[in-house]
Amino acid sequence: MRGLLTALTASVLVCGVAIPAQAQSALPKAPKAAAKPAPAKPETRPAAAAAAVTGGAEPTLIGQFGTWGAYTATPNGKKVCFALAKPSSSKTNPPNRPRDPAYAFVSTRPAEKVTNEVSVMIGYTLKPGSESTLEVGGASYAMYTQGDGLWIKNAAEEERMVDAMRKAADATVKGVSAKGTETTDTFSLKGLAQALEKLSQDCKR
Repeated sequence: MRGLLTALTASVLVCGVAIPAQAQSALPKAPKAAAKPAPAKPETRPAAAAAAVTGGAEPTLIGQFGTWGAYTATPNGKKVCFALAKPSSSKTNPPNRPRDPAYAFVSTRPAEKVTNEVSVMIGYTLKPGSESTLEVGGASYAMYTQGDGLWIKNAAEEERMVDAMRKAADATVKGVSAKGTETTDTFSLKGLAQALEKLSQDCKR
């Protein structure tokens, strides 16, 4: 987790779009200061979002599985593979607060020995020092926050969380913005297991 964000931190993080530095590495666990991504417009396509994760390198869609797209890119000659999806539903409290599109990433960076690192580009600046959660399979995982990015706080739990994401119907991410707005994003996990299987084959070295 730390690796992907690390590499992506320097770059704008996430899909075919220049991915914000926060989403970097498709978001590292202990990210370096992430560069604030340029505000994404709602119509921004996932591929554009992915570009952020790749440090500006153009990602290639190698398969679409349900709501999850499987992408590969080679920033600075180092292969990066990631699955990306937008939330199936988003709520704010107070309601209708403006925000950029949110994206969830599951990234693998062979050169950094990082496999299936989960990160979320939440679409707004999170409240400094706040903790977010990702709920899946009946369990809740604390997420480390920085800028507009989220990574699992306890890296030792990541493999278990990803296993749960492979089997569950959806995952819910909760956060609090710098302005105090509470958000709840639900991501459908349909197709994630297939997307990760495709990436595991394509990302082998």
